[in-house]
Amino acid sequence: MPSSRTSPSFPDSEYWDRIEKTRAAMEAEGLDAILITDPSNMAWISGYDGWSFYVHQAVLLSHEGEPVWWGRGMDAAGAMRTVFMEEDNIFGYEDFYVQNPDKHPMEDLARLVEAYGHGEQRIGVELDNYYFSAKAYQTLLKSMPKAEFVDCTGLVNWQRSIKSDTELIYMRRAADIVTAMHAKIAELAEPGMPKHRLVAEIYHTGISGVGGHWGDYPAIVPMAPSGLDATAPHLTWDDTPLRTGEATFFEIAGAHRRYHCPQSRTLFLGKPPQKYIDAEKAVEDATEAALEQAKPGNRCEDIARAFNERLATHGFIKDNRCGYSIGLSYPPDWGERTMSFRAGDRTELLPGMTFHFMPALWLDDGGIETTEPILITETGHDRLCGTPSGLVVKS
Repeated sequence: MPSSRTSPSFPDSEYWDRIEKTRAAMEAEGLDAILITDPSNMAWISGYDGWSFYVHQAVLLSHEGEPVWWGRGMDAAGAMRTVFMEEDNIFGYEDFYVQNPDKHPMEDLARLVEAYGHGEQRIGVELDNYYFSAKAYQTLLKSMPKAEFVDCTGLVNWQRSIKSDTELIYMRRAADIVTAMHAKIAELAEPGMPKHRLVAEIYHTGISGVGGHWGDYPAIVPMAPSGLDATAPHLTWDDTPLRTGEATFFEIAGAHRRYHCPQSRTLFLGKPPQKYIDAEKAVEDATEAALEQAKPGNRCEDIARAFNERLATHGFIKDNRCGYSIGLSYPPDWGERTMSFRAGDRTELLPGMTFHFMPALWLDDGGIETTEPILITETGHDRLCGTPSGLVVKS
């Protein structure tokens, strides 16, 4: 272990358990090594934690020895402070590779991979993620012509599905934080308050943390659209004042040690129109029907089916997924990019899986979001947050 290492989030034994699971998945796919470039997967397998994912970086994992961290030279010091591996398994590339159209960092990674004996082997790469570019792939193909590159997108992500006891501790802390964030919104929001000032309070609460546990930065910024803007799901904020007679939904997350608990609530200033009351009742009823299916042995699609069928009895239709897996994450997304609550996803629910149940509805003049982070338990599920359900109505 590097002598300069910061306080670790997990014991070394947990990282080795993760490596064992991942190696079994690699063996099943006939992979000799994998190049992990998704920062969430890098952190999960090695402990690395830094805001360096805007440049090329990776963890090399084979079937023997420790993982190998590779990244920008100046970030090697951050690796020494955060990863569980020995310092001789940390490699940094020269800065002339950074954003240089005449060179590419993958040329350096190719030399490292060959030095570890994988130059003519079958190597997995995460082709479909935010951080591995087409140019990176082209450069690897050119630099390692004797290697066979195979898409292993999702291979590590799926190993993260069932959370350990320590991971669940961090997620429950994140849940406490987002509960406090929603309480702060309910306390402070009022007509005339500029949106950005409320968002500043949301950030302050989220990063201050709860119960002595600090808040990390969320992988997604607060979504906080009002009125007609709330007919779109992914708008953020500006300086527009909150108005009486408008709905604003807040899709936010608490985070602790990179573990996320997202949750949404909808604020209405004044008396809500009947259609909002009807939509709220429909979502609450359909949520109860859906979460009755959130138990071990059922499948992701069972939750979606129960939700959509009950929602339809109220005259509403939701044509997108109503949930997805959550856990450890980095920008730009707090989902794990594996399971979804939608028709056709037959993934079996198992104890220790965590999800953001997301039954949002977008109406013709606004939106309503009342969502819940949940944990699949041995007998059913737990709602991780204590935020009251339903519309938040303030006059």
